[in-house]
Amino acid sequence: MDRVAKLASQKAVVIFSKSSCCMCHAIKRLFYEQGVSPMIHELDEDSRGKEMEWALIRLGCNNPSVPAVFIGGKFVGSANTVMTLHLNGSLKKMLKDAGAIWL
Repeated sequence: MDRVAKLASQKAVVIFSKSSCCMCHAIKRLFYEQGVSPMIHELDEDSRGKEMEWALIRLGCNNPSVPAVFIGGKFVGSANTVMTLHLNGSLKKMLKDAGAIWL
């Protein structure tokens, strides 16, 4: 849990992902298209990935546990939550407040 919290606070936007997950790919692309350069942690490519995945599940990421998005060091949610925030316009404000974008 401490490792996830530490990694999540290293950049304005942090995404825990799996390289084979299509929703993870879609969420990463959404952030890139917003002009954000998120820090990506591919759990399936990390030797401690399974451990971090269990920590994410304990945080509230349930089936599936990824993508798990953190903005400003705070857990925002998974793909459904991020897409909802994007569609209602809240995501852009969160990104500005975290210093991930300036526009």
